[in-house]
Amino acid sequence: MNKDSLIDLLLETATLKWMPRSGWEMRGVPNVESVADHSFGVAFVALALADVLRDEGLDLERVLVMALLHDLAEARVTDLPASAARLIPAEVKRQAKLSAIEELMAPLPGGERWRALWQEFDDCAGPEGRLVRDADKLEMMVQCLRYEQAGSRGLDEFWQAMDRREWQYLLSAELYGRLKEMRPGST
Repeated sequence: MNKDSLIDLLLETATLKWMPRSGWEMRGVPNVESVADHSFGVAFVALALADVLRDEGLDLERVLVMALLHDLAEARVTDLPASAARLIPAEVKRQAKLSAIEELMAPLPGGERWRALWQEFDDCAGPEGRLVRDADKLEMMVQCLRYEQAGSRGLDEFWQAMDRREWQYLLSAELYGRLKEMRPGST
């Protein structure tokens, strides 16, 4: 293992701490969370879901590694808002993220294993990948609700997108429904 490469990786991924989540920023939300903030939130939501669903036989280590790595490629490809991502062919975006993950993971002894776990998340494959995919969207909606509770408006498109979502776990769908009921002004 090359220690300089590892230091380079740590420094590069630290940029996620100040990389804003662009979708919120584009809608005028003040003091938006960073990609790293979101990744912590996803890891915690995934941990909580896995604990509630412990009878499903989920591998907690796999869940947490996927959650922590799920947006790591954004250190290189940035956080693309949906309006920009729609203009990029899905396979091009997917390949860019995969290339970024492969390069980022290269200096780590377990890099190939971690890349494979990231791929499982990206493919929404396996029970852990599906759970983390749900956690990613649930965390986004928790944050959306918090922004609305703090007075931000114009975030309806996030809720509308999730209304069309096919949740992987019933628990996730139920939690999303409860979040939606908590929106300011909902009846």
